[in-house]
Amino acid sequence: MSFTFSDENLKKIDALKERYPDPKALSLPCLWMAQYQDEMVSMEAIEVIAELLDTPPMEIYRVATFYTMLNLEPVGKYHIQLCKTLSCALCGKAEILKHLQKRLDITPGESSVDGKFTLTQVECLGSCGTAPVMQVNDVYYEELTPDKVDEILETLR
Repeated sequence: MSFTFSDENLKKIDALKERYPDPKALSLPCLWMAQYQDEMVSMEAIEVIAELLDTPPMEIYRVATFYTMLNLEPVGKYHIQLCKTLSCALCGKAEILKHLQKRLDITPGESSVDGKFTLTQVECLGSCGTAPVMQVNDVYYEELTPDKVDEILETLR
């Protein structure tokens, strides 16, 4: 499988190059574009980005592996990311995790057999005051309870 940016994304990258004096500053925006275009960041995409930014592929790979919101492997249609940091842990994250695992029959890092759900534990989602929190694709769900998780999952079926 080879990766090529869409014409629209190439135009966006060219426009961004005008705004940033150092091409390395475009690493993260390019990785985001690759992920939104192909639903993940492949090694081929990393190589294309490195070439576009005249940067060694390892530099792009380091950025891609640093951020948990970038997926180097395919994820389910619904990527459930549950915050695992202190505020969420103190407010019931363990109960929510156990409930999700039981409902979806998967553990963190796995995808459901039907490919619909991937469950991941991530570092802080930045909503400590409304813990516990999970993100499904790009949508945040806060103040979670097992019942609220069930309601959310029903809307995703």
